[in-house]
Amino acid sequence: MAAEIGPAFVVAAFLLLMAASAVADESYVRPPPRAELGVGIPTWFWGRKSTSPFPQQVHISLAGDRHMRVTWVTDDPTSPSVVEYGTSPGEYMATSEGESTSYSYLLYSSGKIHNVVIGPLEANTVYFYRCSGQNPEFSLKTPPSQFPVKFAVVGDLGQTEWTSSTLDHIDKCEYDVHLLPGDLSYADYRQHLWDSFGELVQPLASARPWMVTEGNHEKESIPFFKSGFDAYNARWKMPFEESGSSSNLYYSFEVAGVHVVMLGSYTDYDEYSEQYNWLKADLSKVDRQKTPWLLVLMHAPWYNSNWAHQGEGDKMMSSMEPLLYAANVDIVLAGHVHAYERSTRVNMGKVDRCGPVHITIGDGGNREGLAQRYLKPKPEWSVFREASFGHGELKIVNSTHAHWSWHRNDDDEPVKSDEVWITSLVNSDCIRSNQLDLKIRTTA
Repeated sequence: MAAEIGPAFVVAAFLLLMAASAVADESYVRPPPRAELGVGIPTWFWGRKSTSPFPQQVHISLAGDRHMRVTWVTDDPTSPSVVEYGTSPGEYMATSEGESTSYSYLLYSSGKIHNVVIGPLEANTVYFYRCSGQNPEFSLKTPPSQFPVKFAVVGDLGQTEWTSSTLDHIDKCEYDVHLLPGDLSYADYRQHLWDSFGELVQPLASARPWMVTEGNHEKESIPFFKSGFDAYNARWKMPFEESGSSSNLYYSFEVAGVHVVMLGSYTDYDEYSEQYNWLKADLSKVDRQKTPWLLVLMHAPWYNSNWAHQGEGDKMMSSMEPLLYAANVDIVLAGHVHAYERSTRVNMGKVDRCGPVHITIGDGGNREGLAQRYLKPKPEWSVFREASFGHGELKIVNSTHAHWSWHRNDDDEPVKSDEVWITSLVNSDCIRSNQLDLKIRTTA
């Protein structure tokens, strides 16, 4: 006679079945946290690191058609804001002059921050350059002028040993442009950490353009004293003026058939704001024949099934999602939540073939750790979610197809745990049906 099955066995079997039926991406065993880099410096937020006679914290960014902005810091206030550059090592055929700035924060005073725009530059070409007439010599590679083009994407980078691992992986992926949707240094008022962050990313950021937008950790406001974003705006100038924006906190740029909009989650975004009106104007000027792909980045995600930061993007989404939908945005990339998640095409909280794909990628290696709790059941629009550090790669292959892949950090080895082919909306009937709606919204 068969043995009776007791209630304890039934419960155990049920729990085992539930565990087995859970998607693999949520059962990933996370590695332990790693140490933060640079925090042992005793100067804390009011001090300066030791001085250097050479240009430091060098990074580059796109600055309009065929131009690049070179940014660096010197401790010598007499160092000139000059960049010499050419296509052969040590042979500089052109020179550009620029501007400089500096800032103070409590008892901290920055070095001299230089911004110089160089160009016009040839596409897909290696240039050698030096700053302030001094060695060392750096090299950069300009993006291609046509497809394919590849973006490395990572948010909430920080300065931990996981950050170093992420940067090592990105360095090997042969990308053209780096996209960072907010939370760069995690300085959080400790201004010397802006210096150490600049040094940490210099090997990559001096060689490929880094396009960033602000996160909550960039604000560093002090009531009645500091309105916020002092260090970010001084150190990471983006092409806001070139794109008709009045603020460094939101702007757009174009590269190789892709129009990229960088939005600000921490400045006004309601329908009466400057950012909203700028966004309407910017989207209305997008030529989908010239730039078939339309991407948007911001810090706080609009679609998030993680327990962390629930609802923080709702007000911005309520205001701006109709504009993005009317403009047929293909992909929206965000950070803030320290985990990875990818949606299907979605709009107004529902699956919609004419809406954008939303990707949350706020897990580059920050010191706060991972957000490991997800809402259950998983929303219909959520396709893949996983709490792990890592980076994304977006290769726009041609005017209609792009390949997205997510690479988690696993014992210092990049592991591709999610990938998908995405088709642009450019040739779909969504374009035709939404063009009138965009026109109405931009003239309202």
